[in-house]
Amino acid sequence: MTSPVKRRRKGLFLAAAMPVFLAALTWLGGLVWFTNHIPETVADTETVTDAIVVLTGGSQRIQSGLQLLAAGRAKKLFVSGVYHGTDVSALLRLSSQTPDSVQCCIVLGYAADNTQGNALETAQWIHREGFHTLRLVTAAFHMPRSLLEFRRVMPDIRIVENPVFPELIKQDHWWAWPGTSGLILLEYHKYLLALIRPLALGSSAGEAI
Repeated sequence: MTSPVKRRRKGLFLAAAMPVFLAALTWLGGLVWFTNHIPETVADTETVTDAIVVLTGGSQRIQSGLQLLAAGRAKKLFVSGVYHGTDVSALLRLSSQTPDSVQCCIVLGYAADNTQGNALETAQWIHREGFHTLRLVTAAFHMPRSLLEFRRVMPDIRIVENPVFPELIKQDHWWAWPGTSGLILLEYHKYLLALIRPLALGSSAGEAI
């Protein structure tokens, strides 16, 4: 027969373990939700928007944005988070198939150095231009967090998702690929931090992620 002391210890253990178990279950459920919201295709390839917005972080994103602009999917292309010293001519050299005639329709933003900054920089430009719709170009794994940040500062703007798919990212069975799984887990944690950032107090509320 179990002694009262052992029963008490067991009860204390269960009481201490339950919050950890629930937290782990919530984290796992969130991860499943997050990975299910990483797009696998470009669902809408035809809609014409006021602007195309590219978030820097890979040449494939820039090339996709330039191709969309050349195909007439928007009036202007805004590239957010460009390194200082980079100009439009340098971007056009990334895509030999992009006509020089689109050069007048490309705007570069130099202020952003993270996804939150991308959203703020883009919002200022979009509202200054009087635009109401944009096509967002970024890596598929980065799309959920980008949409969170963009919709937070631009709730009145319609956003069409246009993910790109880096060859090194293996979305199918991502958990079996160490490089991809590490990247997705890191992005999931960044998403969680972005999600709770408005709840933070003091100066931490505005910290970049």
